Amino acid sequence: MLQFNKTYFTFTVLLFLVETLIALFVHDQLIRPYFGDVLIVILIYCFLKSFLNFSVWTTAIIVFCFSFFVEFTQYIDLIGKLGLEHSGIAKAILGNSFSYLDLFAYATGILVVLIFEKIYSKNPY
Repeated sequence: MLQFNKTYFTFTVLLFLVETLIALFVHDQLIRPYFGDVLIVILIYCFLKSFLNFSVWTTAIIVFCFSFFVEFTQYIDLIGKLGLEHSGIAKAILGNSFSYLDLFAYATGILVVLIFEKIYSKNPY
């Protein structure tokens, strides 16, 4: 089950750098909120695949469910309920506002992963 994969780890690092650059330097209404959400699920997928030898589908479903869970915590205002509304770290990890468009962005990111894996993987699905 545990197995280091250098290729996925490289993608993880590159995507993390892109996400960091977006967070620091892009302050628009499209790239940062939506493209960033597409990329974050791809980043999480690559991170998991860097260390875990799960199937493409298993990993994609885990990431998809996790991303929807995080959005659900925003819907129920978990940060507010925990008294963490002034915590930058909590907001960065869990976010602070629910949006149906975020759910669409997460689904798009998972779809990109599945298409990429189908085209480029030696053992897709």
